[in-house]
Amino acid sequence: MKRHPILLLAAVYIAVFILSFSIGRFPVGPAELLKILASRILPIGMDWTPQAESVVFSIRLPRIAASSLIGAALALSGLVFQTIFRNPLVSPDVLGTSTGAGFGASLALLLGLGSIGISASAFIMGLLAVGIVWMIGTRVRGNQVLGLVLGGIMVGSVFQSATSFVKLVADTDDTLPAITYFLMGSLAGVGTEELGLIILPIALPAAMLVMLSWRIGLLSLTEEEALSLGVNTRLMRAIAVTAASLMTASSVAVSGIIGWVGLVIPHITRMIAGSDAARTFPSSLLLGAAFLTAVDTLSRTLTTSEIPIGILTSFIGAPFFLYLIIREGRRGW
Repeated sequence: MKRHPILLLAAVYIAVFILSFSIGRFPVGPAELLKILASRILPIGMDWTPQAESVVFSIRLPRIAASSLIGAALALSGLVFQTIFRNPLVSPDVLGTSTGAGFGASLALLLGLGSIGISASAFIMGLLAVGIVWMIGTRVRGNQVLGLVLGGIMVGSVFQSATSFVKLVADTDDTLPAITYFLMGSLAGVGTEELGLIILPIALPAAMLVMLSWRIGLLSLTEEEALSLGVNTRLMRAIAVTAASLMTASSVAVSGIIGWVGLVIPHITRMIAGSDAARTFPSSLLLGAAFLTAVDTLSRTLTTSEIPIGILTSFIGAPFFLYLIIREGRRGW
């Protein structure tokens, strides 16, 4: 399995992608789906209903593409942070990105801004949180990694308190439920417009991280070992943190806070692909995309009313992570 993990996971993602269109109140079969998608670039005679085409291009495709991008972004961000902090328990919100973005969205909802304003506020506040943490970490002499972690805990706590205050003063009939629902994480409101907002902020940093994967992978070594191998640890750490934070902030700005993906998927990726960063980085992208797309499909089909995706990822991720702890503990983690 570890010889061709990328091909294996690519096949899994393609299967999940096609299956997601086939499940729902208006299912679109694989053959019909391929014809509808190909009709945009090939002269194919229309033998499907206009409703099927509308479902594919206006509803399912933007949502499935968004779930794929966000799942890939959270998984790769988690893997990057676990690598540079040399800690398997680290997740993408270690630097306060998610809590900062959550506060930004809550504040925008309180002020009555539109969907674009909510996403923009969440994105800006998420990056602001990381910027503050980075300034704190760079002023800690000696162990910069420890400074970043401690700064992330402090900044995350401040933004979490600020979010609680916004919820306290929010209108309980309208605004508070909207804030609570956003913080649970959901892709229910994602359309073409929201998809367009996250394509570049996720795709470009992800591509850069994959290209630099072998250098970033060396950050898992001690500082002295990485330096001896010719890696500028401060520069590479700054690039990795910036790229991963940009992807995380973009994800939260559109979907809300979706937990466990960035914590669990990197572990599963290493089980499948090994520890070579050149394989685990692209593998985590594919596995994260497949996982969140599958979970989002469940969230919109399990019950008559949609379940926030953050709830399902917690139900799935927490027990599996407990299994990983027990499994690795027996091996002397």
